[in-house]
Amino acid sequence: MLRLIIGVAAGYVLGAKAGRVRYEQISKTTRAISESPVTRKVVLMGRQKLADKLNTQPKLEPMVPLDERTTILVPQDQLRR
Repeated sequence: MLRLIIGVAAGYVLGAKAGRVRYEQISKTTRAISESPVTRKVVLMGRQKLADKLNTQPKLEPMVPLDERTTILVPQDQLRR
């Protein structure tokens, strides 16, 4: 807890010394990065990978269709290899 307080105090002091111009520059850069389509795509991909890792449901893989309208799905760990 003490480290957090020291960190916040140091950030405040250094930020006050840098001035408003530097604050605006950092703010503008942060906004540009967070609104970038590339950043959004990376965040979405990361969220999807995390969701896949945390998912408790077995992933289903399509098997050979029985006919034109029917496909069998089995959990990935039950596939014969």
